[in-house]
Parts: sequence; structure tokens; C-alpha cells
Amino acid sequence: MIYPTDLKGNSADTAVDARQVSKIQKSLLPSQAEFLDYIMFHGVSEFSKSLRLIHDLALYHSDIPFNGEEKSALFDLKILWEVFDRIELES
Repeated sequence: MIYPTDLKGNSADTAVDARQVSKIQKSLLPSQAEFLDYIMFHGVSEFSKSLRLIHDLALYHSDIPFNGEEKSALFDLKILWEVFDRIELES
């Protein structure tokens, strides 16, 4: 996907991301900060592997049919492990 750039050549997508990050940092609740600290302490890659394992076990090694709610839950796991993978790459 191509995003428009401003006069300085900055991507509009980057500008939006920066605003979202600064808003999140200012509004992080103590419990959210504690959660992130725990994730970082335990190991981001470990959480990513665990989420992927749970996803794959449910999807590929189960005879239970999935409806929309279960598919959505599996997709949520995928989103989480992909975010953890990005966090690990950036840290």
C-alpha cells in the first residue's frame, strides 16, 4: 500500500502512527504498564510461540467445527503473536 507524503517526505501513515503512539503512552494505565512489563520480563518471543502453538493446535489438530466466534478468537491470537513478533524485532 502506498501512503501520501508531506512536503518533508514523511509518510502520512507514519505521522498517524506517531500520534497514536504518543496518545497511548500518555494514557497507559498502571495495569497496562504492568502487563507490558510482564510480557517483556517473561519474553516476548515465548508469548508469541505460545500463542502460535495454541492457535495451531485449535485450528489444525481439532475435530471441532468452528463458527464465526471461534474463527474471530483464533484471528485475535494471530494478531497478538504478530504484534509480539514486531515488538521483539524492535527491542
